[in-house]
Amino acid sequence: MGVDAVTALTDSSLAANQINGEFEAKDKRIEKYIKAVQKLVKPLKSFTIKKIPRGENRRADALSKLASTCFDHLSNKVLVEALKERSIEERQVHTLTPARRTWITQIVEYVQHVVLPDSHEEARKVRIKVPLYTIIERVQYRKGFMKPWLKCIDKANRKEALQEAHAGPAGAHEGERSLTRKILRMGIYWPSIHQDAMVVTRTCVEFQTYSPVQGVPLAPLTSISTPCSFYQ
Repeated sequence: MGVDAVTALTDSSLAANQINGEFEAKDKRIEKYIKAVQKLVKPLKSFTIKKIPRGENRRADALSKLASTCFDHLSNKVLVEALKERSIEERQVHTLTPARRTWITQIVEYVQHVVLPDSHEEARKVRIKVPLYTIIERVQYRKGFMKPWLKCIDKANRKEALQEAHAGPAGAHEGERSLTRKILRMGIYWPSIHQDAMVVTRTCVEFQTYSPVQGVPLAPLTSISTPCSFYQ
């Protein structure tokens, strides 16, 4: 509208003094409203806000009663604007980050787009591994030995799977070999199952406290004949 000088009238002494800076706004929501007002009046050359005296606040009183009155009872001098959203609502912005490369990424890239790593040695390893894998409905599976397809998971989910199998409702705090076989029976696979299971068992207090002590000798026993019959 080309207006550069505005005088705002309000029936709230608190709001006027908070915008003028005489009162401190302690509520978080009120602080956002004050910042919104400051942003709106910044381009203006002059801005003043003051409280209307009680005898002159008919318009402000009419506006304050809009929630409980009908628009037909209002004077033509009262301008009404229906706001669809609050002036302090901020738009939610989600930061998109590129997907992390995992051990599954190389297999998927070769199966879908025949893309190999730049390293000759890495490319050779991928060619050897690919026949064991397949993609079903955007999920990668590995062919199991005498078992159904094993679902491949990345590093973000392996810790949860280990804890569920080792100390979950069906867990028994097994050793690393039993834990590895249990995870495979669950239909889950990743390359370092045994190494990760060994770390879990070594840091599990229950397993270290109550694990059975094996009495197996360090070396296999060898029987020898007694020399008594040849003794002279």
